[in-house]
Amino acid sequence: MAAIAAINAFLSPVTHSITSKHTMPPPKILAGACLCGATTYTVADEFEYALNCHCAQCRRQTGAAYKPLAGIKRKTLTLTTGEILPYGEGPDAHDAHCATCFSYLYSIVRAGTYAHIAMGTMIDTPTIRPAAQIFVGSKAQWHTITDALPQYLELPPG
Repeated sequence: MAAIAAINAFLSPVTHSITSKHTMPPPKILAGACLCGATTYTVADEFEYALNCHCAQCRRQTGAAYKPLAGIKRKTLTLTTGEILPYGEGPDAHDAHCATCFSYLYSIVRAGTYAHIAMGTMIDTPTIRPAAQIFVGSKAQWHTITDALPQYLELPPG
C-alpha cells in the first residue's frame, strides 16, 4: 500500500476548462471485462494519466513484471454485470476483483475519488498510453525495460 499512497500523494487532479462556445461531444465509452466475462464495466475515455508500475505490490497483484494502469475519476467507472470482490482497506481504498474468477480489474485510490484501471482488462482501446515507468527501483530483477519511456526510481519529481 506504500506505493499506492506515494502515487496518490504525487498525482493531483487535472483541471480542464472549456473556453470555447462550442460544446464538447460526449466522451467515448470503453468496455472492460474479467477473464471469465462474468464481471464487466464501462469507463469514459477521459483518463488523466497512465503509468507502468513496477512496485512489488503491483507485480504480486498481476503476476507480471509491471502493471499498466490508467487513472480516472471514479464516477466515470460503472460496473455493468457481475459482482466485485473487494480486497483492501474499505470502500475508499481497495482492489476490485471479479467474484467469479478473481481477476483483478481496478483499484479505488486517492480517498475513493479515483480508479486505477488495469489496462489489460479493457476490451476497447483507450486514447491514452503509459507515459512513464514508475517504481523501477523495485522492479523485478529478471525484467529488462526496453522502451524509451522515462524511468523513475519511485515517482517523478513534483
